[in-house]
Amino acid sequence: MTIQLYDLATADPELRFSPYCWRVKMALAHKGLEWEEVPVHFTEKERLPEPNNGTVPVLVDGTTVVSDSWSIAAYLDERYPEKPLFACGQARSEALLIKFWVERTVQPFITRMGVGHWLPILHDKDKAYFRETREKRFGMSIEQYMASPDQTRDEFRAALEPLRAMLAEQQYVAGSQPGYADYIVFGALQWMRCGSPYAPLQKDDAVFEYRERLLDLFGGFARRARHREVLS
Repeated sequence: MTIQLYDLATADPELRFSPYCWRVKMALAHKGLEWEEVPVHFTEKERLPEPNNGTVPVLVDGTTVVSDSWSIAAYLDERYPEKPLFACGQARSEALLIKFWVERTVQPFITRMGVGHWLPILHDKDKAYFRETREKRFGMSIEQYMASPDQTRDEFRAALEPLRAMLAEQQYVAGSQPGYADYIVFGALQWMRCGSPYAPLQKDDAVFEYRERLLDLFGGFARRARHREVLS
């Protein structure tokens, strides 16, 4: 039975930008597994198989249902131990730092740069929900929240300095070969690439070069994904 991955849908059936879903897609490709994507809109939570957290991704593998990208990665390594996502238990623990750094430091900058670009590409039935929930979270309008994209871009680039320092020593966060820690970082970068025309990385940035390597993995399937980023 083919693995199913419930993924966030936009108005364009081919445009998918969820960073958490991209983590899982890269993990599945890393494992050499085949999967079917089931697009779900923001306002279609009732379509998610149980149990779920009310958000995507949700993975269905036979009779097993797993939600949350981190839990899915752990499940995949347990169920399909070949080509591990985590080299060992210690590597899995260290990847937690990458997870929280990306979610609490890197992704907030991406939201501030891109949230206004995501709204118009959503299905009409999702737009009011998206605006209401995000503006409640921000405490201001979306337009006010992303009023200084260039300043946010500079802060975003500065926040990536630890990653640049690591890339000066090795090809990937996980070492000489990519692992799930890299797919966590990639999910955030692909989120911006697919969801927004704004290009926050310079081509001579080591992080841009790192993203290029990740885009080329697994036959370049992530590079072929429909995206909106416009490089100068």
